[in-house]
Amino acid sequence: MPILTQEFFARPTLTVARELLGQRLVRDLDGRRLSGIIVETEAYVGPDDTASHARMGRTARNEIMFGPAGVAYVYFIYGMYHMLNIVTDQPDFPAAILIRALEPLTGQTAMQAHRQKNNRPLKPINLTNGPGKLCQALAIDRRLNHFPITQGHTLWLEPGDPLPDQAIAAGPRVGIDYATPECVAAPWRFWIKGNRFVSKR
Repeated sequence: MPILTQEFFARPTLTVARELLGQRLVRDLDGRRLSGIIVETEAYVGPDDTASHARMGRTARNEIMFGPAGVAYVYFIYGMYHMLNIVTDQPDFPAAILIRALEPLTGQTAMQAHRQKNNRPLKPINLTNGPGKLCQALAIDRRLNHFPITQGHTLWLEPGDPLPDQAIAAGPRVGIDYATPECVAAPWRFWIKGNRFVSKR
């Protein structure tokens, strides 16, 4: 199966964020394949994006955003959740895309085990319909920070079916009230219209 190469990610971030919809995110976990279709993304574009981790300049935490495209940027928030981002565009221009939601394809039993907090199984709709949820389901954590996702092992992306423009919606990003008004309003969240696994309509 072909994989998405660095050339795919080394393009303008808003273009990549749209074109990631419909692609397959794959996690190889001890020989088990866990995968899902990307149905929602968010773009964080350059040093002038006040919603971005790069807004305060280059730091040890965000250094990865200034590096080569096609690398995983995984961070931990609220003392509870990991977030999977993919670095995009060109080196020294800090940009990345947050993977916000997946439609599960394979490995749902393992996803259930990773996400389940008690003996009650989760509904499939709740396995990966959020950025923290999908990281739990696919066992993605800080150990995969800086991981190149273009090598075809451990964590990678495979081409999916192309989506027509009319199948894609765009709107403001989620949870960025601290940003400037123009960045709060920027329509840089993208999702597949009508997909029930999207985290927020």
